[in-house]
Amino acid sequence: MVTALAAVRARLAEAGIEDAAFEAAQLYALAAGRDAYLADDAPLTPREQERLDALCAKRCTRYPLQYLCGAWDFMDLTLKIGPGVLIPRADTETVAMAAIAAARAAGKEPAVADLCSGSGAIALAVARHVPRAQVTAVEVSPHALTFLRANNNTYANRLRIVWADVFFWQGECAPESMDVIVCNPPYIAPEEFAALAPELAHEPRIALEAGEGGLRFYRHIAPAYFSVLRPGGWLIFEIGYRQADAVTRLCRQAGYASVSVRKDAGGNPRCVLARRPFANAGEVGYNKA
Repeated sequence: MVTALAAVRARLAEAGIEDAAFEAAQLYALAAGRDAYLADDAPLTPREQERLDALCAKRCTRYPLQYLCGAWDFMDLTLKIGPGVLIPRADTETVAMAAIAAARAAGKEPAVADLCSGSGAIALAVARHVPRAQVTAVEVSPHALTFLRANNNTYANRLRIVWADVFFWQGECAPESMDVIVCNPPYIAPEEFAALAPELAHEPRIALEAGEGGLRFYRHIAPAYFSVLRPGGWLIFEIGYRQADAVTRLCRQAGYASVSVRKDAGGNPRCVLARRPFANAGEVGYNKA
């Protein structure tokens, strides 16, 4: 066991995998069906070794570990994922927690929309932690919808799933019908891809790339969905670490108040919160701090 694990760790490190020890243990568990560190030095069977070698070779091409696993944790959820859907990331938990807090403060049965829902990570986190929330997950990609529906089924079909383009879906929404709109949109500018981790080349471009310097979705959603929010409702965006100023400016220009930025666990700007003002400016509600 030690020899097999050490060999995989060395191969991954040579391929430039940053956390080779962690990933070697993950691949070992996939191949052998048991924890690498609890295996009591049991040798791998020839079939297990063959599978481990194949998984390691695939990962060394910088194919994402998460796709090899077929599932990945997000907060207290385990989500099915694979080629065609964006991999859920720990940074996005900051966005999900902001949406949960806003939904809890909105009332007994808050209406929440998760735009560009992908695997359903944010939508399902809100539904799990705000049990009476009415959560709608909006996604345009047929490939991502397959995973979104599978994950929704795993978690008791709490979501209303809509196959729609967020550039048009606002026209299907009743005015002042949502308490919270949350979105992790594509935000990587096309010219930025060359400098990014090679694993991103395997993720769906439609979920990552946005024109207009990465701001295309923000420029549309902030004004277009303003009237969909109830007075006092929150628009919550995930952002790239260099986009805080631009996105906060777009939200203010669209008429939002109480615009703020929240950092992720790594200290990077990750989340913009913007509130549709109350008709009565003296009313108060969810504290964004």
